[in-house]
Amino acid sequence: MEIILKQDVANLGYKDEIVKVKNGYANNYLLPQGLAIIATPSNKKILAENIKQRAFKEEKLRKDAEALQTALTGKSVKLMAKVGENGQLFGSITNQQVAEALKEQHNYDVDRKHIVLDGEKIKTVGEYAAMVNIYRDIKAELKIEVVAE
Repeated sequence: MEIILKQDVANLGYKDEIVKVKNGYANNYLLPQGLAIIATPSNKKILAENIKQRAFKEEKLRKDAEALQTALTGKSVKLMAKVGENGQLFGSITNQQVAEALKEQHNYDVDRKHIVLDGEKIKTVGEYAAMVNIYRDIKAELKIEVVAE
């Protein structure tokens, strides 16, 4: 029996893949658990259309991410912080503060979870680099300048 997988199934296949299995396995496990549907001609057409639309959406997301990458590359963010002796900050600079400064200074809205700082936190005055993970394999490097108030 030919079936279309609705989810990844271990030792069988991945989502949206058409596979052949024995009738008992399909009727007694895969179909009742909602892991698969029967691969009728109409279901195959629906699957092909869904894959086509997903590819179109993914291409648009990739283009938007590449545009953001070119816009962010080489940008510098300046952060003001209270400083004690020896250039040590009171507290530290986090990716949340970098995301807010990027929004204020350059009007780019980037989720803080996508910003990866050198090391874990910035605790002294100076220049640092951060990596912005925009989309899967698309990344942009951002410069961070921490200055005393």
